Amino acid sequence: MKHVKAFAIKFVAAFVLLYLILAGVQGITFGDVFIISLVLGSIAYVIGDLFLLPRTSNTVAALADFGLAFILIYFMTDGMTDGGTYLTRSILAALALMVFELFFHRYVVRNTLPNRSNVRKAPVNLQYQTEASEQIHPEFPTKLTDEFHLKNRDKE
Repeated sequence: MKHVKAFAIKFVAAFVLLYLILAGVQGITFGDVFIISLVLGSIAYVIGDLFLLPRTSNTVAALADFGLAFILIYFMTDGMTDGGTYLTRSILAALALMVFELFFHRYVVRNTLPNRSNVRKAPVNLQYQTEASEQIHPEFPTKLTDEFHLKNRDKE
């Protein structure tokens, strides 16, 4: 039920934004905006919100949503109309959807995605230590140091 509610919010917001930006363009009707919103919302919810967002950050997921939205809006408006370039409106619509997605991703993380407290987190304070041998020269690992030669020469 949480996914249905989140998808409904995403669909309605995408529909309103796309209708405001794409309305008035010759050949793009209410039904075309509805279809674009449905296809874009479905694909972006699965890829961006359920797959990318849990694995990356909010910014990365929003940028991926921008790219996906631009490609889908540009090619779907081109296919649904009788020609003409809608590059500027496609970029504007994708930017508006990306800004919405930045806020929507916060909602999805808080309310829809499962609790990620059991995910293994990397340690914050890593302290790496190294050891150095007196016997091996630091620049030439196969060459022994002079000090080692001096100690062993006395034994011979």
